[in-house]
Amino acid sequence: MLEIALTLFGLFFLFLFLEVPVAVSLGLSAVSTIFFFQLEDPVIIAQQIFSAFDSFTLLAIPLFLFAGHLLGESGLAPRLLDLVMVCVGGLRGGVAIVTVIVSLLFAGISGSGPADVAALGTLLFPLLKESGFPARRSAALIAAGGGIGIIVPPSIALIVYGVVAETSINHLFIAGIVPGILVSLSLIGAVLILARGTQPPKDKPPLTFPVIGGAALAFVAPVIILGGIYWGIFTPTESAGAAVLYILLADTLFYRRLLKKGVLFDLLIRAGRGAAQILFIIAGASLFSWVLHHTQLTEHLGQMILRISENWIVLLLLINAFLLMVGCFIDAISIIYIFTPIFLPVLTHAGIDPVHFGIVLTINLAIGQITPPVGVNLFVASTFSKLDVGTIGWAVLPFVFAEAAALFVAAFIPPLSLFLPNLLLGVK
Repeated sequence: MLEIALTLFGLFFLFLFLEVPVAVSLGLSAVSTIFFFQLEDPVIIAQQIFSAFDSFTLLAIPLFLFAGHLLGESGLAPRLLDLVMVCVGGLRGGVAIVTVIVSLLFAGISGSGPADVAALGTLLFPLLKESGFPARRSAALIAAGGGIGIIVPPSIALIVYGVVAETSINHLFIAGIVPGILVSLSLIGAVLILARGTQPPKDKPPLTFPVIGGAALAFVAPVIILGGIYWGIFTPTESAGAAVLYILLADTLFYRRLLKKGVLFDLLIRAGRGAAQILFIIAGASLFSWVLHHTQLTEHLGQMILRISENWIVLLLLINAFLLMVGCFIDAISIIYIFTPIFLPVLTHAGIDPVHFGIVLTINLAIGQITPPVGVNLFVASTFSKLDVGTIGWAVLPFVFAEAAALFVAAFIPPLSLFLPNLLLGVK
């Protein structure tokens, strides 16, 4: 047992050290362990990968990514930004507050942190610099705001967690609303502290009917997603398809920006590329997770953790600290596949609801998206800001601390996550 664990994890971290992509590192370490210890007939490799992909729920990933890209390129996004700017843009640090609020609203459609950062970077980065925010801090704030995308519905991370943990995705989606708002408020608090010396934009948009109407059209998309799930009209995957159709229809009727030559094809390619990257990680991570289960390493590691303590507070402190550290080096999807089978039984034994742990886990993952050296949102922010990742990494630290404070509150006050889904959907 010890030899298998050392081989599996040792090879994985060796490949990471050699800068092999995470998805390949996971797959190679799992396949090597299967062959070296003759754990099963090699045909299990193909069977396991096929089984991981054979899920109607995972079809929501490319659809939500496509919906987010559509919204970013449609005529709805500028009107949504204008409305939020009218409401809070005149405050001290108003443009930065607008950035957080718009990040929250975009998160309610795309479900992806990097997609939100890419979509909002070109819209908000010039405005932030104009208001007096340094370029590095502007890029850092957009990167941090993008992390909200994997906390609130329709979070792709929550979809994957629901599949791995066999937990209701509907409950997870509703559970992410309040913690997502809490993380947003923590970022706004950090912005207010850092906003000394900034100025409101020179050309604040007027409150006109086109602005209100366009923003109202944009708000309908998350209402379709959440309302359809709440009323039992859609599954999460079906709600993703409905959101795509709605955004296409709304833009076609009122703005026609998505009908320009090559736009839809480009967005399809971008969404497909993003989904392929996620699914490639799922392929490697599913093999890694299978080895953990097949060799009963998950049970042995869980028992080791329980020997330290069975108190849920102590366990959450230890696991959060571990996840924050691991999030600096491993992507969100891999963390879900590797560590959910280890930690979830331990926390369930200690009385933690799987839905609550799913939300705590995704907040950790959101922080991991903005912590070097593998903070994916930092790399996306680097592309539109033309700043190196190290510069943005230092500037993002105040926002990391703000989100860590929100994580602490959400982790140790379970009703923040559980009250709303239990109220609206009933206890599982």
